[in-house]
Amino acid sequence: MPSDPDDPRWTERHILDSFLKAVGANHPQLVGFNSNNADIPIIVQRSIIHGLDSHGFAERPDKPWLGMDYFSSSSDGSIDLGQILGRWGTMPRLDEIVTLSGIPGKIDVSGATVWQLWIENRLRDIVNYNDFDALSTYLLWARTAHFAGLLSDKAYEIEQVCVRELIGREIEAGKTHLVRYLARWDELLELIARRRDA
Repeated sequence: MPSDPDDPRWTERHILDSFLKAVGANHPQLVGFNSNNADIPIIVQRSIIHGLDSHGFAERPDKPWLGMDYFSSSSDGSIDLGQILGRWGTMPRLDEIVTLSGIPGKIDVSGATVWQLWIENRLRDIVNYNDFDALSTYLLWARTAHFAGLLSDKAYEIEQVCVRELIGREIEAGKTHLVRYLARWDELLELIARRRDA
């Protein structure tokens, strides 16, 4: 996402091209929520509309162990937490599962209203919304990895501390909307602790 959405250089085409180049060059594992049904197809569709090269993002290895495959359901290239946590065509909403887990969900904006922000040219609000979603998705990934035994209790605790430290640095750098995220996170954890002790 652009650090300054008011900068005219940050067009949709530029954002997509930057994403494709970064993923194509580094081949990271992608983690999202409903990303295999929404995010990845939208990225592909909009990139095709803009006439972009995938820069390796769309390459498919001959064998699963020869590289990342972002389009195969049997690959670890794209982890869709929504598909992991749901079955038979149903999945919880991200807002529901994270809030019940003590992680902030939607703040001020829902995915259903992003189009309206776009029409009103409220790009800063869209970037803020995406910041909240990215943090919540990451924290849900860490919680899921802890459940699966991929993160020990200590490692899971460290991940949460690292996210808090990241949020603190981002706030100091001017992303003041994250103050609300941190406050909501603390509020939810306190509420869960009270219910657990009751």
